[in-house]
Amino acid sequence: MAPRHQHRLGRRKLLFTLGGAAVAAPAVAALAPRALAGTGTPAEAAALLPLTIVNDSGSFDNASVHVYIVGNQDGRQVRVTPDGTLAPIALSDNGADGYTDYAIGLAGSGETPLSLPYMSGRIYVALGHKLKLKVVTDGNGNPALQYPAGWVASDPNHAVLHDCAEFTYNSSGMFCNTTMVDMFSVPLSIRLTGAKDQTTGTLRPSGRADAFAAVRRTEVFAPLVVDDTRVIAPGHGLDAGLFPKDYFAPYIDEVWSTYTGRDLTVTTNAGTFTGRVRGERLTFDGPAPVSFTKPSTRDVLFCDGSLAAPNDGTTGPVAAVLGAGFNRSTLLSAPAQPTTDAASFYRTALTNHYAKAMHAATEDGKAYGFAFDDVADFASYIQDTAPTGIRLTLTPF
Repeated sequence: MAPRHQHRLGRRKLLFTLGGAAVAAPAVAALAPRALAGTGTPAEAAALLPLTIVNDSGSFDNASVHVYIVGNQDGRQVRVTPDGTLAPIALSDNGADGYTDYAIGLAGSGETPLSLPYMSGRIYVALGHKLKLKVVTDGNGNPALQYPAGWVASDPNHAVLHDCAEFTYNSSGMFCNTTMVDMFSVPLSIRLTGAKDQTTGTLRPSGRADAFAAVRRTEVFAPLVVDDTRVIAPGHGLDAGLFPKDYFAPYIDEVWSTYTGRDLTVTTNAGTFTGRVRGERLTFDGPAPVSFTKPSTRDVLFCDGSLAAPNDGTTGPVAAVLGAGFNRSTLLSAPAQPTTDAASFYRTALTNHYAKAMHAATEDGKAYGFAFDDVADFASYIQDTAPTGIRLTLTPF
């Protein structure tokens, strides 16, 4: 078992690089105000990775698809321009309407060839309308880009059909994933070629409609479906008052009660940890002592708070396994974690039905339905240390 945060790229690592989960506020680190285009080393220039955008949506023509490549390079916030160069974001990029236009249009027909420089970031696609991205000033007086937060009703991009893939590309290779951690809207798949030929994120035929329908069928989760635009992840739904704050409380209480009188074991790359609830804390002995206070529903859904996973090789991996066990509802049925049999996931009525629906919609059963979905490699994540190309495909709706 190799939790994602032990890989070169994990969603949690990527979001840390980007400054935290995207919200309707500056969401990335500040940058030094200097031009980046043309300043890369010859090795970096030679390392441009061919990126192909393929519009197989069947619902939107190429002229209606807008691509945005934004992120960080060496701690500096950057974007890829339509001509393929890397440029810093700047307050002067805001137009008369107060927003930037970082959109990259697709070719008139067929596939669109682009290039990716070394950077860590996101590839956004917006359908029908452009995204409204604004450069603002962060607490240090530097420019910072506000990322779209489609799960926030007041966000200017709430009505725009959009989604993204995440990646880090550097001298060690390409590390990328599709994501449904925050929301699900546009079916996307990634094909990564190099030492291997890998694809992830592909939905089954009618997978999008099936995922929307599955979430709607579960009464508590139904308010997370926003028309035919997107499904909001339950953590964001909780923050918006659309999802009960105590949803997981009965399950959490039962886990705490069960492991007061018996052992829970968690095996990670560091070894096996053996834990029991002592004095209201789930305390583990093993390669290192680690313990956790009882999580809230929000902690479970965001895999944060008392389940936060520091990159320390001990507490972090155990927290990731616990977070996955809560979301997949396997902690009571399997006292030895992590469970690796997908057939045992989401079997109880009290479970993360959003993540369940996302996994059921994909061809290979892999999806990023919550932040620790990489535990036991069930996330829609691929990597290659010798990449030769990447294809991002908008698959049929």
